[in-house]
Amino acid sequence: MTIANDSRKPVIADVARLAGVSVPTVSRVLTGNIPVSQGLRERVEAAIKELDYRPSSLARSLRSGTKTMIAIFAASTAAYGYANTLAGIEEAAQAAGYSVVISAVKSADVADVQAALEGTLQQQLAGIIVLDFDPSAAEVLKQLPSSIPTVAASGFPVGQPGFPYAFIDEYAAGRQATEHLLSLGHRTVHHLGLFPLTQFSGRYQGWHDALTDADITPPPVLKASRAAKSGYEQGLRIAADPSVTAIFCSNDGLALAALRALHEKGVRVPEDVSIIGWDNQPFSEFTWPSLATVAPDFQDLGLRAFELLQQRLTGDTVVRDSKVRPALLLRESTTTASLRN
Repeated sequence: MTIANDSRKPVIADVARLAGVSVPTVSRVLTGNIPVSQGLRERVEAAIKELDYRPSSLARSLRSGTKTMIAIFAASTAAYGYANTLAGIEEAAQAAGYSVVISAVKSADVADVQAALEGTLQQQLAGIIVLDFDPSAAEVLKQLPSSIPTVAASGFPVGQPGFPYAFIDEYAAGRQATEHLLSLGHRTVHHLGLFPLTQFSGRYQGWHDALTDADITPPPVLKASRAAKSGYEQGLRIAADPSVTAIFCSNDGLALAALRALHEKGVRVPEDVSIIGWDNQPFSEFTWPSLATVAPDFQDLGLRAFELLQQRLTGDTVVRDSKVRPALLLRESTTTASLRN
């Protein structure tokens, strides 16, 4: 069988038809993950050669013996920080000639971590990047084989031992945001945080230390989840408590939900309560009032993580951590403190 008078590029199904095998069999030959008989391998390789099939880095690695796939482990692919960090890694990886496979880790439960690892580690991997934003990542790093070069990206103050890290300096930014609110005359700053995760984050520790260094006892964390509704519910409690005049939020979604609750209850922002968010999501500039926020560059975090992995892949024995402090964007949602009625 031959494929003639077809100007389009051949696809994997063409290879399968010419070789008289299934598409999964072609895939197995390309990846080398699952053994196939010598006869099937020769038929597939002959079809690849006849069609001049160049599907991806996998085919190139079949011929050259070079591994060109990078695995990324992350607890989420949709949350703002995760998604933008993944985009940065993908951009850098593709520019360097690598393909990317993303494995979502459902939880820190050992069974969920093993399930995520099992399929991904069957790939012919050049290296691994772990988004160490949550407890599941710590478990992934514990279970990864030492034979595969691995780096991590994080906002935690300290990384897991034995791995190079690209950091967002959340501690410095959390401290700066808190100190700014104190400089406006607020007697204290409340933290609306993703509980209990926030207690391990740099932004929480920066908030905590800024208050204690100013001889202020940090108030209890206003506990929230990733659901925006929890920020709204806390906003209603804040509206009923005149002692709360400044809030530093774990993310912009919680800040926006709290802002809505305050508006509904007639509490003015920033005249009665000042608010600072985190993430600089696209909507934050267009809220009313516009939201002051910390702006981590997540795409840059992804780019820096891949740069560290490249150093590992080229054989560097000493790979130093990378840390960048995010900017505090001052907008309309903060002002000088005043007593609430």
